Amino acid sequence: MSLQARLEAWLLWRWYSPRVIRPLLPLAWLYRGLIGLRRTLYASGVFRSYRSTLPVLVVGNLNVGGAGKTPLVLALIDALRARGWRPGVISRGHGGSARAPMRLPATPNPTVHGDEPSLIRQRSGAEVAIGRRRADAARLLEDCADVDVLIADDGLQHLALQRDVEILVIDGRRRFGNGALLPAGPLREPASRAAHCDLVVVNGGEALPEEVQMHLRPNGLRRLHDDARVELSELAAARVHAVAGIGDPARFFASLRASGLTPVEHPFPDHHAFEPADFEFSEALPVLMTEKDAVKCRQFAGTDWYALRVDAELPDALFDEIDQRLRLALSRRTSDDR
Repeated sequence: MSLQARLEAWLLWRWYSPRVIRPLLPLAWLYRGLIGLRRTLYASGVFRSYRSTLPVLVVGNLNVGGAGKTPLVLALIDALRARGWRPGVISRGHGGSARAPMRLPATPNPTVHGDEPSLIRQRSGAEVAIGRRRADAARLLEDCADVDVLIADDGLQHLALQRDVEILVIDGRRRFGNGALLPAGPLREPASRAAHCDLVVVNGGEALPEEVQMHLRPNGLRRLHDDARVELSELAAARVHAVAGIGDPARFFASLRASGLTPVEHPFPDHHAFEPADFEFSEALPVLMTEKDAVKCRQFAGTDWYALRVDAELPDALFDEIDQRLRLALSRRTSDDR
């Protein structure tokens, strides 16, 4: 494990243990004041926010790191299409080198466009635009005939873009950790922010009565060098090198064990830029990784490298409610334009 990965693992361990990192509390209090001031400036109009011509659905989380947003975005794309919508996705493009806003080609480059936007574009075929300002990305899709609703991936704290529906995603295993704000804890906003979101989705664990339960189910493997589907049962009970550069690698390793595999764990920092040297393991075993990591490794993948595909399972009632909220938002825009 690299030094960066070890430091990140230690910090996450402290954030998700009961004890707050007390020496960092003054910085957390300062951070709380700054985000409160920022929200006030947007609410008062001192800082301007952009209202898209299309309904905007934001998917985000309060914690630093992953919570399951990308599988939920992919599920939302399918569910909205089934209800007659033509969704497009906007993202910051974290991990990519692009500076200017742009629409992603059919075959995106994760080094340029970011790993999560590239995965969403490749797997769903939906139009995807990236921009450090989400409003710039939104403008790129507003005149696209194939888009009539925008899904903002990881945009909960991006107040420069107005939204019609907010979905908060919570890691059901870790919840809000020690409950402290950065840098004393993992929170980018106070946990009380959850009460102001339209819907709260809990990935794994146990959802509370007012929350919606989501489960990630394995859906086979994809061999990286030829994209062939391989059933998990073909590797049952096998030892594998398990590689994960995501917010919570432990979740990925646990899913492999639950599928009957024995993972040799190789955690990396979230959005890690993989190189062939990262895979110089002493033991020759099949290599398994997440879909997000796989988009960055296909060019140099071996013949026994695989990506585990997962699908988000959610109740239809959630998608029906989102559909109703978006149609109401669309009707409001139509009446405002008259």
